[in-house]
Amino acid sequence: MKYLLLTFILASLIFAKTFTITAIPDQDETNLSLRFSKFASYLSKQLDIEVKFIAVKSYQASISAFRNKEVQLAWFGGLSGVRARLLVPNAKAIAQGFEDTKFRSYIIANANTSLEFSEIFPKNIKGKTFLFGAKGSTSGRLMPEYYIREYLKKKPQDIFTKVGFSNNHNKTIELVQSGAYDLGAVNFKVWDKEVKAGNIDTSKVKIIWKTPTYLDYHFTMQGDLDERYYKGFSEKLTNAILNLKDKNILDAFPRSKFIKTNNSNYTHILNLARKIDLID
Repeated sequence: MKYLLLTFILASLIFAKTFTITAIPDQDETNLSLRFSKFASYLSKQLDIEVKFIAVKSYQASISAFRNKEVQLAWFGGLSGVRARLLVPNAKAIAQGFEDTKFRSYIIANANTSLEFSEIFPKNIKGKTFLFGAKGSTSGRLMPEYYIREYLKKKPQDIFTKVGFSNNHNKTIELVQSGAYDLGAVNFKVWDKEVKAGNIDTSKVKIIWKTPTYLDYHFTMQGDLDERYYKGFSEKLTNAILNLKDKNILDAFPRSKFIKTNNSNYTHILNLARKIDLID
């Protein structure tokens, strides 16, 4: 009887542990909190454990929280995920949105520039002002900067009269639309969602170029979750994400569904980041 009681107490202590998740702050805090409060509630029911979302102020803060094991699961972009896994070698990329297999960045322009959409990279963007997203963003910095360098053969600082970093995609759209910057680079999902919601005045700001597709956002988990929580926890977590069907949660991401991924899928991101000196 005492043995059974002790076993019950130990099991209760294990299952009482909180499972903590975070995400890169690539959009405004309201959007992220809404999305991940729904997602945390869903995971809590699936995993039989308390799940908590913590917001962070920067891409680097999300990586640091993961490195220090303050969080057990993170929604990273392609670049931030690569950086996190370099610091935590046993970490695993486990799921990505279906749309994240063919992600894009848009280069947008204020209407006063008179620039129009082109299938060919617009080399006449030289001499204007340009706004990236966060310095660690895949869609808001890495991919657009890579193509800018590839086509114009110079660093952005040597092409544009001013280069800035907005830290999130909504802010990039806002500042280019207002004319504070001539051009900007944004996540295509954010742009499309905001256009659909009527939050962008397309008479003032427009898409002028789209990057080729690439892999981007995904969930990365710590590699020791079975030891930290209970046997089979990692598989249960992965399956919970892959089997997510709740349209309200999916729409909040926004994604149609989640599919499997793995670390090796992001080798291309690592190679491009090294090529333009964003990773040593």
